[in-house]
Amino acid sequence: MNQIFAQLFYEMEKHRDTVLVTLIDTAGSAPRKSGSQMLVGASGRLTGTIGGGAVERRSEEMAMALLREKRSAVHDFLLHTAASGGDIGMVCGGDVTAHFQFIPAEDASWQALASALTERLTAHQRGWLVLREDGGCGALLGPEGLLWGNLPKGVEPAPLQTDCVRQDGLFSMPLPIGERALLFGAGHISQALCPLLVTVGFRPVVFDCRPELATRKLFPTAEEIICGDFTSIKDHLTVTEEDFVVIMTNGHVHDFQVEEQILRGPFAYVGVIGSRTKTASVNRRLREAGIPEESIAQIHTPIGTAIRAVTPAEIAVSIAGEMILCRAERRGDKPHGCPMH
Repeated sequence: MNQIFAQLFYEMEKHRDTVLVTLIDTAGSAPRKSGSQMLVGASGRLTGTIGGGAVERRSEEMAMALLREKRSAVHDFLLHTAASGGDIGMVCGGDVTAHFQFIPAEDASWQALASALTERLTAHQRGWLVLREDGGCGALLGPEGLLWGNLPKGVEPAPLQTDCVRQDGLFSMPLPIGERALLFGAGHISQALCPLLVTVGFRPVVFDCRPELATRKLFPTAEEIICGDFTSIKDHLTVTEEDFVVIMTNGHVHDFQVEEQILRGPFAYVGVIGSRTKTASVNRRLREAGIPEESIAQIHTPIGTAIRAVTPAEIAVSIAGEMILCRAERRGDKPHGCPMH
């Protein structure tokens, strides 16, 4: 969403109309879930994706036609063989409904909404984008209430505290503020992992005690880089129940120091690199330090999915894969039947 609305803002500044395509309903197996978006201009797709294949191609063509007609629409796509012949040649086994929002470049309301939404995304603040199926200008909600736009009477932020909701001609979707990924250790694997995590929606924070490694030059995509003592994490940041923690320091002692502190508080995920022998040694010290067995059991170690990774880049892929799975499970995402599930 960040890239889509940044592109939308750019297109409006250049006085170019666009169509925002959003999947607002899915049933059965579908390539992407509700809330997936792409932005289409006069020459075709500008950014984003709603799953590729025939759905995206047909949606792009429809969006370009609606752009010429200067109107919005809602359209259903069948992803299975239909007796009526209304399918589009995909056999995933489900259906999707796409909302096509025509956005005039000179529309002051959409300009203001795009600006407010971009500002909230940049600040990583929670909120919800609300789209109107009738083609009217959308709205932006926050936990504190309506931030921009107008909504029908009775629509409040409280009912929107879920993933995506389609009801009474409105579609609301949460802003992707992204989970923090706290990388303890700035070695080769962290250097490979940091940019990869950014591409899949995490916000990496790098923590190391070595000033020659905790640098912007080595981690240009990190949200924050901290050079500090591993024994005093709380002096530099507060770990929350939404944070994903990856521990890959330059020694067993530092690993233990970080694990002991992290396991005494809330977290979403903790992964630690190392052999099973090293893991057993560190876990023994954690028990001696009074860390409960149930907390130790939550550690993902050896870290990553089992893909026989060897190089730092391969290990980074395996770690990112495990974090993506953990994030999806925490969000309650349901398998949709496609091969990656």
